[in-house]
Amino acid sequence: MSDVRKLLHETSGVVVQDNTDTNTYPMPIYAHDKDDVFVGRIRRDETQPNTLNMWIVADNLRKGAATNAVQIGEYLIENNLV
Repeated sequence: MSDVRKLLHETSGVVVQDNTDTNTYPMPIYAHDKDDVFVGRIRRDETQPNTLNMWIVADNLRKGAATNAVQIGEYLIENNLV
């Protein structure tokens, strides 16, 4: 599970907020007016093999189709996929 948290933490545009000791987890107020996606409450899904459950929060007006399209395009260009 720590590998998943590390991978998410290193991903551009993703902010991991998952600390059960301090009850820190994503809430909509954190995402307001931000382009980042906030991820927390990362748990193994015991009902399915190789699956996770996580709570994901984003500002839908800022992180909508337009921002996503630009970021996907940038990713494709940076990785020589187009």
